[in-house]
Amino acid sequence: MANDLESDASSQLAAVSPQSPDWLKLGVVAAASALAGGVAAAWWYRKTLSKLRQAEDFSHNSDFRSPGGDSADDF
Repeated sequence: MANDLESDASSQLAAVSPQSPDWLKLGVVAAASALAGGVAAAWWYRKTLSKLRQAEDFSHNSDFRSPGGDSADDF
């Protein structure tokens, strides 16, 4: 029973167990999402760089000639 200084509503609120605020839950979800996005972006960036490096290795072929012996001046 509530005394003179407390209302019935405030005594009922005190009996409820404290829960974490909604903003804290939202913050945890946002941090996890940002972390997952960062890891995915880093993985994609590394994969792209390795493909570009492999393509660069193949572009230094000194035996490459255009078929037919056409030069750029003939066009």
